[in-house]
Amino acid sequence: MNDNRHIRAGIVPCLVLAAFVSVPLCAPAKAQPKPATQNSKPTVPPASPAAADELDAAYSAFQRGLYLTAFREATRRVEVKSDPKAMTLLGELYADGLGVPNDDNKASDWYRLAAARGDREAMFALAIFRMTGRAGPRDRQEAARLFADAAKLGHVVAIYNLALLYLEGQIFPQDFARAAELFRKAADAGNPQAQYALATSYKEGVGVKKDLQEAARLLAAAARAGNTDAEIEYGIMLFNGTGVAKNEGAAGSYFLKAARKGSPIAQNRLALMYANGRGLKADPVEAGRWHLIAKAGGNNDQFLEEFLRKMQPADRTMAEDKAKPWIARMTPVGSTPFPEAPAPIKP
Repeated sequence: MNDNRHIRAGIVPCLVLAAFVSVPLCAPAKAQPKPATQNSKPTVPPASPAAADELDAAYSAFQRGLYLTAFREATRRVEVKSDPKAMTLLGELYADGLGVPNDDNKASDWYRLAAARGDREAMFALAIFRMTGRAGPRDRQEAARLFADAAKLGHVVAIYNLALLYLEGQIFPQDFARAAELFRKAADAGNPQAQYALATSYKEGVGVKKDLQEAARLLAAAARAGNTDAEIEYGIMLFNGTGVAKNEGAAGSYFLKAARKGSPIAQNRLALMYANGRGLKADPVEAGRWHLIAKAGGNNDQFLEEFLRKMQPADRTMAEDKAKPWIARMTPVGSTPFPEAPAPIKP
C-alpha cells in the first residue's frame, strides 16, 4: 500500500519506499524550490593587507552590531576609494534599516553601483531585489541576468538559484542536465540546498543517471549541515537501507532533529518508530506525544490514531501533557485534544 499523502506539490513524483511495518513510509514531496536569499550579507573580500585593514573596520563594526560606525566607515571608504565592497555594505544597511532608516531605493542604488564595479555580492543582492519586486517592479529576466553574472564570479547561492531557473524552465529553456551541473558546482562548494537538490536529481534520475548511492551521499552531507528536508529523506534512506547501509537507529536520530525543528513529516515518522519499536525503544508515551504534535501540524495518521485510542489512559494523559506545551506555541492546522488551543486553520 502506497502512502501518497503530499505535504506540498512536488517538482518530481514522490519516490515510494519501503514501509514501517503496516504503515507506508514515503519520501516527503519536495516543494518547487524558491530562490535562496541566504548569504546575501556582504562578506569581507580578499584584499591587500592595507586595503583589508581599512575595509575590515567597516565590516567589523557591522558584525558587532555597530551599524552607525559601519555606515560612517563604509561611507568614508566609498568617498576615498570608490570601493565596491563598501558600496555593497551601504546597500545592506539601507536594505535592512540598520543604523539608518530602511530605504530600498537607496539600497538598490548602492547595489547597482557596486555591481557595475564587479562585486558579486551586490549582483546577488540586486537580483533578489529584482526577483521579489523591491525598489521597483519584479523583473525576473534582469534577476536571472544578475544571478548569472554573480555565478560566473563564483557566488555559490547565485549558482544554486540559476540552477533553479533552468529547472523551472520559464526564463531559460528547461534543461535538467544544466540544472544538475549547476547544482553540482554549488554542492561541491558546500551549499546544503544544492546538495539536497542534486540528491533529488540522482534519486529520480532527472538530468543525471539515477544513482541512489550518490543520492544518499549528498543527502547525508546536507543533513549533517542541518538541512531539514535532507534530514528527513536521509533518515528514510537509512531506515530502508536504500543507497546506504540500513541503520534504523541513525534514521531515528535524523527524524528527531527534524521533528524538533517543527517538521510534521518527521514528527509522524518519529511517532511511528516509537509506536513500533523500530530503531528506537518502544515508548507509547513518546509515540502519542509526537503523533499529537504532528497531527496539530496537519499530518494525521490513522494507524497512530488507533494506537492512541488503545493506549492506557495514564499513558495517553502523559502523552497529551508532553505535547501540550509544544502545541501551545503552534498555530494548529489540524485538530488537537486541547480546547484552549488556537482553532485549526481551515484549508
